[in-house]
Amino acid sequence: MTLDAEAFIDEVARRLLAHVQEKDRPGRVSPEASLPTMRRTLDLGLPLEGFGVDNVLDDLDTYIANSVKTNRSEFMNPLWGGLSLPGLAGEIIAAATNNSMYTYELSPMGTLIEQTLIKRMNELAGFPDGFGTFTTGGSNGNMLGMLCARERALPNSTKTGFDGRAMAVFVSAEAHYSVLMSSNVIGIGHQNVIKVACDDEGRMRPERLQEEIEFARREGMIPFCVVATAGTTVRGAFDPIDALASIAHEEGLWLHVDAAWGGACLFSSTHRSLMHGIDKADSVCWDAHKMMSVPLMCSVFLIKEPEILRRLCDHASVAHYLFHSEAASDDLGRYSLQCARRNDALKLWIEWRVRGDAGWAKMVDQNMDDADYLEAKIDQDPRLEMMSKRTWTNVCFRYNPGSDGHDINEVNAEIRQRLIHEGSFMVSRSNIGEEVVLRMVLVNQNVTRASLDRFLARVVHHGEEICRGLPAAD
Repeated sequence: MTLDAEAFIDEVARRLLAHVQEKDRPGRVSPEASLPTMRRTLDLGLPLEGFGVDNVLDDLDTYIANSVKTNRSEFMNPLWGGLSLPGLAGEIIAAATNNSMYTYELSPMGTLIEQTLIKRMNELAGFPDGFGTFTTGGSNGNMLGMLCARERALPNSTKTGFDGRAMAVFVSAEAHYSVLMSSNVIGIGHQNVIKVACDDEGRMRPERLQEEIEFARREGMIPFCVVATAGTTVRGAFDPIDALASIAHEEGLWLHVDAAWGGACLFSSTHRSLMHGIDKADSVCWDAHKMMSVPLMCSVFLIKEPEILRRLCDHASVAHYLFHSEAASDDLGRYSLQCARRNDALKLWIEWRVRGDAGWAKMVDQNMDDADYLEAKIDQDPRLEMMSKRTWTNVCFRYNPGSDGHDINEVNAEIRQRLIHEGSFMVSRSNIGEEVVLRMVLVNQNVTRASLDRFLARVVHHGEEICRGLPAAD
């Protein structure tokens, strides 16, 4: 099959531009067609004989039309969103050049860029001699932290294996579920993940961590790792890293910090105190595709003692067909669990070159200011109530009509469903204790205060309709 490269790329570029510009026009944030409708009407079959390029372009149109518009200001659902044009450029060029990051030989400038980014992010975390690797996301970064903790506690366990039935890791009761996933992968099991009680703001309580470690030892377990969270998924709470570091190190445990969501606070002179004590951690994961708005995926694992990560990834030494001694200090595959690995560093580097540290700080501060604005609007409306103290840009609230006999949890769950059904806004439904809350996050750089006002107005509109027994509009 012969393609006219210029014509084809022009057609794709035209579609990209239309998608980018669509964010400023009236429209839905979520597709109108339901899942059953999509299954019934979309042609997704894989042909024995290809359809040709024209049909592929039509397929791209269909895909865009049936995608969630994550670049619109109405998209407030997960811990990421928006669209960075410099980051998009880096993503496109990374795909076009198709370099793999396991050796310097196959990605020379990409290697230098990744090393530069890792060095700078280590400096921000207070790891002057640290190193690290780009990963597939915060879940993978948390797993690397726990694997490094295991290697520190049981040297050479990567080679000899180990019995993990007595190993114990300690996490916040509100930690991300990836810690459970990691416990499965590294061989200690879910039951050995000990969830430590939190205070009223969702932060791990240091005194309870101390008690849990002592209790685990009395039960014959082997504590080896504490995972602190800098920005919990629901409430955006930051565990007291400094206090937890003191306990962990006094007990001889590794301290890993899951800063996938909150790591960007380190740019802000106003808000970096949220991660006070981060320099005492042993490892950190940090997602640039979250608060820094770089396209998915873009995540970094940082470690204070690079040699531990190097030992963990020593399996690379047997790949004589890839790794050669003359490039031992620059082949990034020696510090990664992956072999072939796409260049996720380029888009972050391009975005950083555009913004600089000051631009990242401005983004963090603006998101926090907008979260303050939204919280104030909620406090001013007697039909709305905050459901947790706000620390980061997570805003957890609900519609509360007062004592009219309605099940408030059902009302708020239905409000979210109606928002999605009409395509006006996407926001997360979460739980704090037994209460259903609407959790929106300020992370999408295209969100405006006008869109925040419209969002609250739709929440109240639907809440009042539901409480009056009115059906949802078609």
